[in-house]
Amino acid sequence: MSNSRISIFWATLRHGLQMLGLLCAATVVGLVFRQLGFPETNIVLLYLLAVLLTAWITRGYGYGVLASLAATLIFNYFFTAPYWSLSVDDPSYWITFVIMTVTAFITSALTSKAKLSARRAMQREQEIKTYYTLSRRLNEEIELPQIARLAAEVLSNALNTEISCLCLNESEQPASLYRALPGQSALSLPCGDLTAGKESRETDQSEKTVSLPLQNKGVQLAVLRIPAETMNSMSESDRQLLQSLSEMITLAMDRFRAARQKIRSEEEAAQERYRSNLLRAISHDLRTPLSAIMGTSEMILGMSENDDPRRALAWDIYQDADWLHSLVENILSLTRIQDGHLNLHLEKEAAEEIIASALDHIAKRAPQRMINVSIPDEVLMIPMDGKLIQQVLINLLDNALKHTQPQDEITLTLRRDQNEAVFTVRDGGEGIADKDLAHIFQTFYTTRTRQADAQHGIGLGLTICESIVKAHHGTISARNRTDCCGAEFTFRLPLEESQ
Repeated sequence: MSNSRISIFWATLRHGLQMLGLLCAATVVGLVFRQLGFPETNIVLLYLLAVLLTAWITRGYGYGVLASLAATLIFNYFFTAPYWSLSVDDPSYWITFVIMTVTAFITSALTSKAKLSARRAMQREQEIKTYYTLSRRLNEEIELPQIARLAAEVLSNALNTEISCLCLNESEQPASLYRALPGQSALSLPCGDLTAGKESRETDQSEKTVSLPLQNKGVQLAVLRIPAETMNSMSESDRQLLQSLSEMITLAMDRFRAARQKIRSEEEAAQERYRSNLLRAISHDLRTPLSAIMGTSEMILGMSENDDPRRALAWDIYQDADWLHSLVENILSLTRIQDGHLNLHLEKEAAEEIIASALDHIAKRAPQRMINVSIPDEVLMIPMDGKLIQQVLINLLDNALKHTQPQDEITLTLRRDQNEAVFTVRDGGEGIADKDLAHIFQTFYTTRTRQADAQHGIGLGLTICESIVKAHHGTISARNRTDCCGAEFTFRLPLEESQ
């Protein structure tokens, strides 16, 4: 027999003995009253008092009703002629019995109802106090583990049982565990092998507990653990209290996470804004001297003979200055994109002309390199900002040059795929490491697999490509080639303007 059934049995036995005791006491006093010559009305009042006390001491209507019927029978047995018998000689006593039974029944019902109302009022008062205490203390807590500890303490006192609260981190993994007993502070325990993947109201047979996940919008925040025996014997009001308190705790945890995420986002936005301002200021200051260096080096190249050793030095100066100038332009483009100042001037442009302009720019930077080009026979007119798409091609081709040897193949292809124009840049370099593929388009992310003598960038070119292509309602992707070594970058642009 479980503890709950044993407790119910003893409660029933106790209330039954209390009812019998009160009726026996009324009978003894009634016999004394009869010996003293008191009228029968006083004895009737004794039994009404016994019924009233029974309804007040016991729980529910049943004992009061049973006491009223028993009082009538006992009064008939001991105090109506013939005595010591349930038979009735005087028919008028039947009216007395009916009035006595009805009066006792009504008195019992009213007393039980008043007692129930008082008990509900006290329970409601206690619930309001619990809500107030929890709400006030939740506003004082500043960390999720503190909220979990408070949840264990408040629920333990409210339900008068042992409560454990497992707090989860943002990855929904166990972070901290608190366990509380009624009237005691919660203790921090090691999480051990606890996991958060239990379904609602799933019973842990080894620990004999029920796990109740606290979650909001599909995100699990914590797990409450309640003894299974307590959960099974819990009244409906206690279940409602548990649900209400759990919702308050869940909202508090979710609100804390949202506030912390907002602070983190604001800090990141501020850092990004400071970085963009710094990059913009540096880029503007560098662009003018770089243009002067490139112009001067071009003049020296034009004034020098082919066998003049100073020509090679001037060419190196021009190449490095051109690389720095391209880097500065990328930084300025990135700051414009991040500030939302990327204005598109969409016009239908011939894709072949944009490709030719990009190849001319690359030819000036690396005249010794060969790039294979494949374009369709039909002329593809694409609604785009030609200057920005040209920058995308230049960045992709420049990226291919950095990661390949002079003898490696670089291919630029254009094809039509239904209502999209597909640009693909392939190289025969070392390819992209698997760990870098997921981050290749992130700002300032650079791969670690490039050659030692490759000219290093700062991880802006691909980020700018992605932003420009997305602004054109297109897509861009990167992968390793399947036919040979090397990388492949593909971006798609719609052939019709998006409404």
